[in-house]
Amino acid sequence: MTELLRIERLGQRGDGVAQGPGGPIHVPLALPGELVEADLSGERSRLVRVVESAPERVAPYCPEVGACGGCATQQLAQPTALAWKRALLVETFRRAGLDAEARIAPCLDAHGAGRRRVTFHARAGADGRIAVGFAEARSHAIVPVAACPLLAPELAGALPAARALAAALSSRRKPLDIVASATAAGLDVDIRGGGPPPEPLRLRLVELAGRLDLARLSIHGDVVVERRRPVLAIGRAQVTPPPGGFLQATAKGEEELARLVLEGVDGAKRVADLFCGIGPFALRLAERAEVFAADSEAAAVEALSAAARMAPGLKRISAEPRDLFRRPLTSAELARFDAVVFDPPRAGAELQARTLAGAKVARVVAVSCSAATLARDAAILVAGGYRLDLVTPVDQFRHSAHVEAVAVFSRG
Repeated sequence: MTELLRIERLGQRGDGVAQGPGGPIHVPLALPGELVEADLSGERSRLVRVVESAPERVAPYCPEVGACGGCATQQLAQPTALAWKRALLVETFRRAGLDAEARIAPCLDAHGAGRRRVTFHARAGADGRIAVGFAEARSHAIVPVAACPLLAPELAGALPAARALAAALSSRRKPLDIVASATAAGLDVDIRGGGPPPEPLRLRLVELAGRLDLARLSIHGDVVVERRRPVLAIGRAQVTPPPGGFLQATAKGEEELARLVLEGVDGAKRVADLFCGIGPFALRLAERAEVFAADSEAAAVEALSAAARMAPGLKRISAEPRDLFRRPLTSAELARFDAVVFDPPRAGAELQARTLAGAKVARVVAVSCSAATLARDAAILVAGGYRLDLVTPVDQFRHSAHVEAVAVFSRG
């Protein structure tokens, strides 16, 4: 069954939203103001054709748009997409009780050269063939892809490598996630799924890593072979991340986030970097301040510490593994810092925000990939007497609904 619909707005996931008799109707790939014909016969509506197009519509440049679930807004002009992401942040803060629109800056485009980290999914179909690619939108089905135009040039070999590794492990018939990161030494690949390989298969993977010229190959963080030390430059430091460890999606995104963090704590002499990871902020902060860094991932903290020991001209960095979700820094511990930076996972830093709300730290900078938990934590800080000075959205997830943000708070 097809219907003509007038699209009123973009939803939070990037779908066009029309108002139907029974409530909102979400139409993927449709834009506000457009008159579209949509098929409503399935569980989800499907765009059949655009009858009247919006002036912001542009031609998608990837042939997998509409099938692959990675991009929701490739049909939307980038300036409008950035404004939409800012509006999502404004609305999320409003729902948390904070009227912050005047303090939310324009969204920064931090795509840069493209994504430097990618996860390919490998699954066996009913015919036994292995499909390697990305998931369909709201589905576990795999869309095999020939390439992804969002990836940085340094990841050019990632898809062929993923196909070869999936083929080598196909006899185990286990779903795989193959995570490839671009480093100065080449591809760093971690395979997730299937468990530890038996020794004959492990030896085959070592040989395959050589043929694929991988810098490092690991399975669930267990190194199969390291042919070259994978290195990332962070400020003056050279960091070897733990196998499968987290890093920001784009190099440009990390640079912009770090710049905003450094501006937010400018002049501070003693800074705490909480949920520090491998040190994208701590190692840059240490060029001008003493830094205490903490994270629950011990391997990330060790990578940060090792890099700090070798980097020239840094002030003192003390780093420790610590579960900040269960054991946040106390008010007494926070009292020795001029500024605190926290960059938690999507769950946010609620307990740490509550201890900060009762402390007297002059400045706090919150970095988050979740608008909802950032707004919640911001409301806690504001209720504790902090002033929300500035929120800057940063877009390193082009064509998706995801947006990073840096929020700066001050006391008094």
